[in-house]
Amino acid sequence: MTSQLRILGLETSCDETAAAVVTRLPDGTAVTEADVVLSQLDEHSAYGGVVPEIAARAHVEALDTLIEEALTRAGITLADIDAIAATSGPGLIGGLLVGLMTGKAMARASGKPLYAINHLEGHALTARLTDGVAFPYLMLLVSGGHTQLVLVKGVGDYERWGTTIDDALGEAFDKTAKLLGLPYPGGPAVERAAATGNAKRFAFPRPLVGEARLDFSFSGLKTAVRQAAEGIAPVTDQDIADICASFQRAISRTLMDRIGRGLQRFHETYPDAVEPALIVAGGVAANQEVRRTLDELCARHRFRFVAPPHRLCTDNAVMIAWAGLERMALGMAPDDLNVAPRSRWPLDAGAQALLAYGKRGAKA
Repeated sequence: MTSQLRILGLETSCDETAAAVVTRLPDGTAVTEADVVLSQLDEHSAYGGVVPEIAARAHVEALDTLIEEALTRAGITLADIDAIAATSGPGLIGGLLVGLMTGKAMARASGKPLYAINHLEGHALTARLTDGVAFPYLMLLVSGGHTQLVLVKGVGDYERWGTTIDDALGEAFDKTAKLLGLPYPGGPAVERAAATGNAKRFAFPRPLVGEARLDFSFSGLKTAVRQAAEGIAPVTDQDIADICASFQRAISRTLMDRIGRGLQRFHETYPDAVEPALIVAGGVAANQEVRRTLDELCARHRFRFVAPPHRLCTDNAVMIAWAGLERMALGMAPDDLNVAPRSRWPLDAGAQALLAYGKRGAKA
């Protein structure tokens, strides 16, 4: 049985600055002693998206204060920490540099080991912290920069089964919102508008539905939204609501097919799995239509559906600390202080890069 371990986690991969203190108990369960997140939403909303230079500067200004606050909330000092875990990629290189360099400096000054964590691994392992999910399981990562279906076989052992060939799902939500004049961030705005819309008014395409491969495509759907809006311009509030509801319905039906095929493949790969699980992570996981779709799919395919709390689905330092703890508990070696940040860092190093990969999705 592993002894108690405590890690300070740092997350600066995009537009949230975060620090957390997490303790792994000898029985493998976790206690989150501090969880501090500072959103940069106000700084970026005027631009309709994240501006890398603004994000990096905001991380520089906030991170030291957040670390101090996290340690204070946990009632400890740096001397009480067993290790430091910092996001090393994928993400915006300026933000990654801030967090990783801070982690390196603290590790050097304190003599503590440093774990340079893949942000996507943080998402992949969160369900083990919150729900004790056992390996192997499937993860659907749906965010502004990623849409992937990944087989999680163990810590550091991942197999990508499907990925977007163009836009990530969160990016499609954001671009749809922008097309319709809705505020940033687009995902929540589209969901709010869809609540009063007629989901059957527009027959939007369902990309790749019916294909055997498990990849995703959302660029054509976004184009169809633009054409629909232009075809009835000027649009009313009800038109916008109907477009958003129809857009979400197309997303739901697409996920039904794509993920349903993935669940069937898991059953074929692991026919003796007692309690197979699908976990969902990323900001789009907060969308209730998406959650209902996945919940229904899992019930149909006899899967356990796990959706961690929203604050742990979006960018946070708790998942980074936990990923470090998982590695530390297994005796995996810490990283050298010469480790460099990586704007692109796939979980599955052997996965083939797709030719049509989108600009943001190319991070992984």
